[in-house]
Amino acid sequence: MPAVTVEDVTRLPRVVAPAGAELRVRPVRQISTAPADFEGEGFPVRRAFAGVDLARLDPFIHLDQIGEVEYAPGEPKGTPWHPHRGFETVTYMMDGILRHQDSNGGGGVITDGDTQWMTAGRGILHIETPPEHLVMSGGLFHGLQLWVNLPRASKLAAPRYQDLKRDRVQLLASADAGALVRLIAGDLGGHRGPGSTYTPITLVHSTVAPGARAVLPWPREFNALAYVLAGRGAVGEERRPIDMGQLAVFGPGDLVVAEADREQDARAPALEILLLGGQPIREPIAWMGPFVMNTRDEIRQAIEDFQAGRLGSVPAVHGAPTDEVVMQTDAGLD
Repeated sequence: MPAVTVEDVTRLPRVVAPAGAELRVRPVRQISTAPADFEGEGFPVRRAFAGVDLARLDPFIHLDQIGEVEYAPGEPKGTPWHPHRGFETVTYMMDGILRHQDSNGGGGVITDGDTQWMTAGRGILHIETPPEHLVMSGGLFHGLQLWVNLPRASKLAAPRYQDLKRDRVQLLASADAGALVRLIAGDLGGHRGPGSTYTPITLVHSTVAPGARAVLPWPREFNALAYVLAGRGAVGEERRPIDMGQLAVFGPGDLVVAEADREQDARAPALEILLLGGQPIREPIAWMGPFVMNTRDEIRQAIEDFQAGRLGSVPAVHGAPTDEVVMQTDAGLD
């Protein structure tokens, strides 16, 4: 899981809590285990938010951990062209390569710590696939896709695309440098991540060294969630045990705390944890497949617009033949 790393974490800027403040560590309200499933053309995922009330997740809707899987040659898979409306997708790759293309002209390749942020807004079509050379060779594949809801006023915003390469991620250290903190979006202790969001959120991938404890300031008005990508440890003021594939939902407070067990598996030498939170939108949610709106009527309208081609069209393949081509072979040739 390379993502983005540094040789000497102690040289990074520190994330510290405000001095002299009476700060409360957020308690843990719920810990759930992500069930395994398949997405797209058959790639394995863990449904991180399964079993959690949407009111506790707000402003987030959905989170898939993609892999971690070691593909044999010919096995890597992606998704076909599909629509979205009413929210944003955030795709973060830690291992492997994924190519994105959408009907608004956005797209690119992400790998080893890159992030793609797509605002579907009023509607878009997109596809996510491994490049052909990765399909041929196989290899390790591990990433995340997060869905961030849009408030009613931004549901029909113009689609947009952000390509956040790994060198733009804000690299920080916890107060004692026991944890590497990758700030992808939002504010954390006065530091800003590169992601631009309609809904105020904070998105962090942290590597906590064995036996270390990361204490991070968290906006009081935000909710707070922690999902374990690898390793094991504990979270919250109660030091609730948490393991790979589990999600913690925190209650109110000022600080998020995560610590790594001193003994880790050889396969996961540290606690890899995704920390995320945002300002709740507190609006009705109508959700059907790739559409997240406020009412059932808006969902029906999204379906009609998609069927009528108003959410975009699949881009043409430039250089493809415009007339029918028939390939004939001669069985007598060697």
